[in-house]
Amino acid sequence: MPDGKKKLNRFERGLLNLIQSDFPLESRPYAVLGRELGIDEDAAFALARALRNKGLIRRIGANFQSSSLGYSSTLCAAKVPPEKLESFIGAVNAIPGVTHNYLRDHAYNVWFTLIATSKQAVAGTLRELEEKTGLTVLSLPAERLYKIKVDFRLDD
Repeated sequence: MPDGKKKLNRFERGLLNLIQSDFPLESRPYAVLGRELGIDEDAAFALARALRNKGLIRRIGANFQSSSLGYSSTLCAAKVPPEKLESFIGAVNAIPGVTHNYLRDHAYNVWFTLIATSKQAVAGTLRELEEKTGLTVLSLPAERLYKIKVDFRLDD
């Protein structure tokens, strides 16, 4: 077993396998999950709660195709000097439409994604960020969408 890999029992593995992409859209989803796992509803819910408390489940929620809802998005990059990193990252994290923010070992060392109600709103938000921080932000909107779905099968 690789270093850092947590040992999971069959119910934990089973629940994680089930909820990655197929969380039941039912009035009692944990009853459905429990039936799949061979445990009762309360046990399935307790198992999910325990996995969340252990940090193995970050969130349970829907993912939306923002462009289908009329939103615009872009991937952004900035060259941020070390002495401005903390303030720049704080400014980026304060923007409501930022979904990801990463520090990279590269000349463009801060990368983030931004979603807003329109292309104009995206541009305006980035302009405000540049004015606030004094740094230039490179905007790289997708020309073509390649969505890759990844599930991590947790088998023995």
